Amino acid sequence: MNLQSASEGQQSGSVRIVAWFKERLVRGELRIGDRVLPERELAQELSVGRPLLREVLKSLAMLGLLDIRPGSGTFIARADIRLLTDFFTFCMSQEQDVLEDVMQARIAIECQAIRLACERANESDLARIGQWLGALIETLDDPEAGGRADFMFHQSIVAASHSRSLTTLYGALSELLQQSHVERRRLTYQHRKVVGDLIAAHRQVFLSIVAKKPDEADQRLREHFAIGDELRRRSLIEAYRKGPETAQH
Repeated sequence: MNLQSASEGQQSGSVRIVAWFKERLVRGELRIGDRVLPERELAQELSVGRPLLREVLKSLAMLGLLDIRPGSGTFIARADIRLLTDFFTFCMSQEQDVLEDVMQARIAIECQAIRLACERANESDLARIGQWLGALIETLDDPEAGGRADFMFHQSIVAASHSRSLTTLYGALSELLQQSHVERRRLTYQHRKVVGDLIAAHRQVFLSIVAKKPDEADQRLREHFAIGDELRRRSLIEAYRKGPETAQH
């Protein structure tokens, strides 16, 4: 076997190991806390070498998916979303124009989340959204703090949906989303009218959730996103009026 064939065989084995865990977790055959087959048995079942299996298990443990206890065995762990977020951010950051792409994913998640929030949000959820609305208003001239408050306002809406899937997906995007909010806030605080429109839009979004009107909340949220799009368009035009070099920064 040449080096290329050996590499392809190892990759195929790695994929097979990961797929084994994924399939059994999806089917409910493995749950958090369950002990995995002993290394020798698992290697035989998957037709892979024990060194490769051990390497893949360590990788899955580093991602927080497995808990390897020397002398006791390997167990299914509860994944830490922070580790998965770091991994996702690392992968997405290698793509061009990633923030624009993330923005589109954000719209899809939030528009569904806000509909669920209208049905499921409790008093604690509403208080938290209102708290971040207040923080958002108080930090109009601070791009860093304002950007974070803006992100937390929207994150609180997703949390109020009480959808584990939407919350997990949004969490995986969190670092990139916070960066996007800060960059947008650096643009907005120079445009006072746009700032006023954004604050009014956030307030209307919040009131729609309080009123439990999903169609209205969805519409208000989309209007809010449209204001942000208009702001980016204006900023790009202004930058190019000053010169192409300015637009690139």
